This record gives sequence, structure tokens and C-alpha cells, in this order.
Amino acid sequence: MTPEQAAASARAGLASLLGAFTESPQTLRRARLLGLSGWAYHVAARAGALGDVRPETVTATIGFIAPEAVTDGWEAATRTTPPGEVATWHLREMCRWGVEQLGGFPRLTRLLELTKRVVSAVDGAALPLFAAWRAMPVPESAPGAQVAVMLHLLQEHHLGIHVVAVRAAGLTPLEAIIAGPEGETGAVAFGWQQPYPPVGPLVRRLMWAESVADSMAGQAYAALDRGERVELIGLLQSLSHRLAG
Repeated sequence: MTPEQAAASARAGLASLLGAFTESPQTLRRARLLGLSGWAYHVAARAGALGDVRPETVTATIGFIAPEAVTDGWEAATRTTPPGEVATWHLREMCRWGVEQLGGFPRLTRLLELTKRVVSAVDGAALPLFAAWRAMPVPESAPGAQVAVMLHLLQEHHLGIHVVAVRAAGLTPLEAIIAGPEGETGAVAFGWQQPYPPVGPLVRRLMWAESVADSMAGQAYAALDRGERVELIGLLQSLSHRLAG
């Protein structure tokens, strides 16, 4: 397994694992304690690691959410709670979830070791949101909490690189969404309004962007040898199946 193949193989498992956290009823219920709507929480919890910045900065950093939707969520959140506090609260909840949901995984210590090495190897240039999250102190030392944070960082790494690769391919964020598997449904979910561009001319450029993204992300996975990369992907798959079951 090459570093590029490891990066590509990790995508689905990371999305599934982080989705289990962000979509869990307990996480959403606790988010309401901050007095935020689901959308305001989603925007502020993710981008709050940047601190008290303007909505335009958040839009540029996240990349794929429509500017108006970012502004609506960000401004609604900042009227209630400083974004940095939302991110800190989100990180504590992530640690809590990790202890409760991941703590019983048999090979948790090994998963922590491998993910830490990949996260440490990431070059944060052009990845401001990843870098901001990596700089935040982790408030819990338990292995389950630490693994949850490492998974989050690897996901932010993938998402940030995807933005860079899409722009390098000459695609706008909306064009990349339209050309992807979710198409117009994805565009609506991220707040983009019609009219949407035609899909046909965009698909090949998106395929190129995804290949470039895997190559870029693979640079960090090169911190592991071939056997360790196979092992890491297997552990991510096993953990995903455990949570899904």
C-alpha cells in the first residue's frame, strides 16, 4: 500500500467515524445547551478554532459551504458565544465521546500511536483550519479521547487538502460539489442556490483533483512504512464496523 493509497483508503473510515460523533443525539443535545441552532453550531464548532475572525475568513477556510450560509451560521453563533469557546467546548465533547465510544477498542493504543505519527508529519502550509486545531491543547489524556482528536485532525487534513486540490484543478467549490456523488443534493445541503453549472465538463477535472489530493495527503502517511499503513487502514475499518454495529 503506497502512501497515496493509504490516504485514499482512510477517507471513508474517517468520515464515518467523525460522522458518528457529530451526528450522535447526545452531541446534538448538548450543543443546544449553548443556545445555538444545529447549523450555527456546525459552522462555529468547526471554524471556531480560528478564533474571532470575520465570516469571509471562515468561508475561505472551509471552502465548500456557500458564503451566505457561512455568514448566517457564524453570526448567529457569535451573538451567543465567542467562536473559540464553541471550539473548546466541541473539543471537550469530542474527548468525552472518544472515552465512551472508543475506549473499549482492543487495539486503541496502537491506533493512537499510528495516527499520532501521521498527524505529526503533516505540513500545515495552506491548511489553516488543520493547523489551528492541531495547536489546540487536548483537555483529556485518556487514549479514547486522544484517538478521537487524532481522527478529527486527520479528517481536517483531508478536507483542507481537498479544497486546495479542487482550486488547483480550476474548479469552484460549487462545481466540485455538483460533479461529486451527491450532486445537487450536496449543493443544497451546503447552502448553494440554483442555477447550478452543468455536470459534464466538470467530472474529469474533479477526478484529477481527487488524485492530486490523495498524492498530497499521502505525504503525511509516508511517515509509516508499508506494513504500518496497511495496519492503520485495517484498524480504521475495524473501528468503523464496531461503531456501526
